[in-house]
Amino acid sequence: MHVGIATDHGGFDLKRDLITRLRAAGHDVVDFGADKLTSDDDYPDYVIPLARAVAAGKVERGVAVCGSGVGASVCANKVPGVRAALIHDHFSAGQGVEDDHMNIICLGGRTVGSSVAWDLVQTFLAAAFSQAPRHLRRLSKVARLECQQTRTSR
Repeated sequence: MHVGIATDHGGFDLKRDLITRLRAAGHDVVDFGADKLTSDDDYPDYVIPLARAVAAGKVERGVAVCGSGVGASVCANKVPGVRAALIHDHFSAGQGVEDDHMNIICLGGRTVGSSVAWDLVQTFLAAAFSQAPRHLRRLSKVARLECQQTRTSR
């Protein structure tokens, strides 16, 4: 799978570990940064390009990491077409894709260890959207909301 990954200083070490594991598992990885550990960098500088790439289909799925994962999630969800969530458990990593068509998983570099993060990412990447009518109906409502917000912000 063609996967994008991004982080600020709060998830720098976890991102490096995940890139190694993703590539070893055969995934094509696009690294959106940070490229070096800088304690005063800002997650939007890396997460927004990742989110835009996911929304545009340049990468199939994304992994966004910051210290807690909260900022990355908030930031990524500002990009129309992105469905990002902060994930801490195995069930949600799969269910978020199957039911909600989640396309970016957000993780906290200071809240989850590398082994757990790897399990969550593997589950996220292995899951597929169910296409169930009730989920399509719900996502249609979300898409309409995005369209309304885009029109009113012009």
